[in-house]
Amino acid sequence: MTTMKPWMGAVALGASLLLAGCGQESEAEAPAPRPVRVVTVEKGAGGQAASFTGEVQAQDEAALAFRVSGRMIERSANVGDQVAAGQVVARLDPQNALNALRSAQAALAAAESQLVTAANTFERQERLLGNGFTTQANHDAARSALQAAQSGVDDAEAQLKIAQDNVSYTDLVADAAGTVTARGGEPGEVVQAGQMILQLARQGGRDAVFDVPANMLRAAPADPVITVSLSDDPKVTATGRVREVAPQADPVTRTFRVRVGLDNPPAAMRLGSTVIGRVELAGAAAIELPASALTAVNDRPAVWVFDPATQTVALRNIEVRRFSQASVTVESGLSPGEVVVSAGVQALHPGQKVRLLGAGS
Repeated sequence: MTTMKPWMGAVALGASLLLAGCGQESEAEAPAPRPVRVVTVEKGAGGQAASFTGEVQAQDEAALAFRVSGRMIERSANVGDQVAAGQVVARLDPQNALNALRSAQAALAAAESQLVTAANTFERQERLLGNGFTTQANHDAARSALQAAQSGVDDAEAQLKIAQDNVSYTDLVADAAGTVTARGGEPGEVVQAGQMILQLARQGGRDAVFDVPANMLRAAPADPVITVSLSDDPKVTATGRVREVAPQADPVTRTFRVRVGLDNPPAAMRLGSTVIGRVELAGAAAIELPASALTAVNDRPAVWVFDPATQTVALRNIEVRRFSQASVTVESGLSPGEVVVSAGVQALHPGQKVRLLGAGS
């Protein structure tokens, strides 16, 4: 019979206690499922609303200017004034134009006198040639003189018409009813022909004018209805359609000037008012997630996808169409109905068990 030595029993007892302690420590170190919040993937509407800031302008504006140079002695309209069609809004000193008119009148009188003399001479040469009392050369010279005198009268009449027009051009007349929006000259100044004296916003319609990026133009539907509202009073609204798109981008901002014709704009939308235009952009249906759901793996965007069967999470790369501080639009990588972790993504690892705190869509 074998007898167990005392030290062997002590070793066996110690080993048993050590194994029991290790089992208890392993059980204590088993991690509890990490709580996370999730959202269920759904495909939303494809389009998105876009808004731009612009201003109200007249559909038709004209720069009123004198056709001749001179010293302006009167300007009867100012910025903000309403003017009627045919109203004289400014005048030049007409003295030089009147002097030119009198000179043209005198030149015409002299030319007409020369024409009468040349006509009498030709008539006399015509009779003498018929009776054989003059030469053909004298007759031809009289004919040439008559023709030259007639040309002189025609030229003098044209010069007189120009002088008369120049006198009338010393009055600046509004060609249509409208509102004066700017001025470019003051009484007493010497102004040049074509220099803007008054900017006239003609009556007949108003535009909302916006500077729009090229990508927004491409995304906009054909013939969209634009909702326009005052920036300082959104309750004042009007609708309109695109009337004109600039064919060339602005060289500095690289945006395109878009004019939206307003339908029956309210009186509060005065010229120069700041407005906000809103339009629904076209686009395919897309998946949107909270921005907090986005992480990265392999230098690519990714999200944590929850598996209800195993109660675990796994990383999945996705393609992002666009993102903002609040949301992410997913191009591909997810399907409707899948569950994505929206909060707590920083402390997860693949295959980790999680506990759902809540679900939303």
